[in-house]
Amino acid sequence: MSPRQLHLNVNLLHSGVYPSAWRLPDSQPGAFFDLKHFVRVAQVAERGKLDAIFLADTPAITDRIDYRPFFSLEPTIILATVAAATSHVGLIGTVSTSYNEPFNIARRFASLDHASGGRSGWNAVTTADAASSRNFGLDAPPDHTARYARAKEFTEVVQSLWDSWEDDAFVGDQASGRFVDTSKVHAIGHRGHYYSVAGPLNVPRSPQGRPVMVQAGGSSDGRDFAAAYAEAIFTLAQSIDDGVAYARDLRARAAAYGRPGDSIVILPGLATVIGSTEAEARRRQDELWELVPLDYSLSRLAGTLQIDPARLDLDKPLPDPLPLPANANHTMFNGTVALARRGNLTVRQLLRALGGGVGHRIIVGTPEQIADDIEAWFRIGAADGFNLMPDVLPTGLETFVDTVVPILQRRGLFRTDYSGTTLRAHFGLPHPPSRFAARPRQTACA
Repeated sequence: MSPRQLHLNVNLLHSGVYPSAWRLPDSQPGAFFDLKHFVRVAQVAERGKLDAIFLADTPAITDRIDYRPFFSLEPTIILATVAAATSHVGLIGTVSTSYNEPFNIARRFASLDHASGGRSGWNAVTTADAASSRNFGLDAPPDHTARYARAKEFTEVVQSLWDSWEDDAFVGDQASGRFVDTSKVHAIGHRGHYYSVAGPLNVPRSPQGRPVMVQAGGSSDGRDFAAAYAEAIFTLAQSIDDGVAYARDLRARAAAYGRPGDSIVILPGLATVIGSTEAEARRRQDELWELVPLDYSLSRLAGTLQIDPARLDLDKPLPDPLPLPANANHTMFNGTVALARRGNLTVRQLLRALGGGVGHRIIVGTPEQIADDIEAWFRIGAADGFNLMPDVLPTGLETFVDTVVPILQRRGLFRTDYSGTTLRAHFGLPHPPSRFAARPRQTACA
């Protein structure tokens, strides 16, 4: 049996994970809407043999755009551009189930899979913010339970549409004149609570069979969704104990759905600040932190906790109790509160620990220290790898690729070259059969 291998994505967050990253001299303020920036970062990731680039998204302006870059360009458009400029690195895009239709999303990611030669992945999320709701004609988002019920049905429809063409349905035989074997193209005939979709998809079976299913969420509903459908999951864990507990819970839930417990690649977020010495790394962190406006950090924290910023005293711990709001981002809320309580941090200390709005775990140190930390989490089973969030892009990723990746390779933890060309190959995932292939033949098209 081959030794277990580490998986590494890069979460391509604008100019970097720190809100102040765009202000550093080696950053480009307009990177968030410059396709050349995304291509450059993806090419660095491919040079480092990383599994994939990962694009988050929100279909609204929900941040302080007077202070920092924001989600702007549509993810699959970015990824299609990146696909033309790369050959191996995976392409994972976030698209919400709350404000889209399953047929459109199935078609979009199947098309991206063809365009990239089998490298696409869909990060299926629900959207809870009020600004997004108002952009789609609603006064407020649906409640948490309803969002996930809709997401499950949405995902079921998308996967059925991806399966509606069997692998060998397209014939294209010029001599015989036979173009498509219509006995291998299937209507899905879905009628559910939220959706009615006839099918089939008008895109032949994609190179991977199906694009890789990714999910990002830590609530009980989110974990249940991931256990049922996800093949990779981007999560939040601030400690090894958190990571181990999450992995055990998710794998048990997956087994309850009849899936192998190890069938999901678990990738906690990891923000990195790297220096040739620890002191240099700390100075870089200080520089980034000092450029983050305090009122911005406070408003971000208050937004995560869904409380009035006036309740936050900089030199005292978080208010207690802090009940979980019904429509909060449960992952960020729970992670933030746990970090604060575990270290008995004041609000000021918490803001710094969060990088002024990063949210995920931050590690600051030398390449060797970063590699040691990654190895410790990986070997104990707290993670199968990480969704990396470099402090500044592309320079922080270049440093990681040039200094940390070689250490991980020397330790036998990470690939020295790609063994395949698809995202499924990178993650060690099988090519899924069409769910319709074993059913009695029914012609879907005349």
